[in-house]
Amino acid sequence: MKHTTSAIYRCARKGLRSFLTVALILVSTLLAHAQADDFCTEFGYTPSLSSPFANIPYIFGRVTLKGPVEKTKLPRINVTLIDGDQTNKRISVGKNGNYCFRRSGPSGTLIIELDGIEAARRSLATFGATQQREDFDIVSGKVPKFFHPPNEKTVELYEKALKAESEKKPDELVRFLKEIVAADPADFIAWAKLGSLHLERKSFADAEAALRRSIELKMEYTPAWINFGQVRLGLKQYEAAVEVLKHTVSLDNSSARAYQLLGEAYLLGRQGSLGAEALNQAIKLDPIGMAEVHLQLAHLYQLAGAKSMAAQEYRLFLEKVPAHPDRAKFEKFIKDNPK
Repeated sequence: MKHTTSAIYRCARKGLRSFLTVALILVSTLLAHAQADDFCTEFGYTPSLSSPFANIPYIFGRVTLKGPVEKTKLPRINVTLIDGDQTNKRISVGKNGNYCFRRSGPSGTLIIELDGIEAARRSLATFGATQQREDFDIVSGKVPKFFHPPNEKTVELYEKALKAESEKKPDELVRFLKEIVAADPADFIAWAKLGSLHLERKSFADAEAALRRSIELKMEYTPAWINFGQVRLGLKQYEAAVEVLKHTVSLDNSSARAYQLLGEAYLLGRQGSLGAEALNQAIKLDPIGMAEVHLQLAHLYQLAGAKSMAAQEYRLFLEKVPAHPDRAKFEKFIKDNPK
């Protein structure tokens, strides 16, 4: 009797779990469905009337603007859906930040723009719920400085390029980038990325050609200038590298990486004082990210015979990177060369 009762209890519990699972799925579907109603009716769509079981595909959500915003001059927020099976669709969101699109393809890309400048981009999942919600939190002070308008000819290629990059397949990434610039020759960002990949392979001639094209299209695009300086360093053209990187920091004096490379160019060109000045500026701009620059300065001071100054750089470095594998060696040098 006891065993029979236990069996009945287990069966009932299993049935209850199945019921709750089905109920949870139903409630989740209804909640998502209700959300679609709340958002999409604002734009003339009626998901509940079109499909009581949420079979009509919608992409919807809210854009929330964060950070300092002038109340008297709110930025214009546009949301664009790039869908391979239809022409681009764009919505200007109101104060509540809501948007809604009816989808006609299995994939796509959402782009958020503030006053015509791209602030966010997100690829849509090709599987999952039919009615999909995507919210965006946009920091108004962090809108990208450089913007190239989205091109429907390259959306799919960009998705393939991102996948190749995440899977660490550089040959495929180069191929897709070449296809992107062939389809959209004005894409200065893709040209610069292609140049950086050639630079990693030490294909300096190809890198220079791609970077020149990027700079011709957008003269103030500092990432291309930084890589162009690295091409000059790779070719051991140190004076030319100094001039390129001096121009780069004149375009963007907040770039720690540009100052670091400028410092290296000065050092390789046997201009130690100017090199140290540029390297210190890199540290000032990015104290943690440029921690390794302390080691460059320590080496420079050791060569100059200023061991106490080198010890100070090692000390500053260890404060930022305490778990470095050469910690014991650096600590010995510090101990042997007190202030």
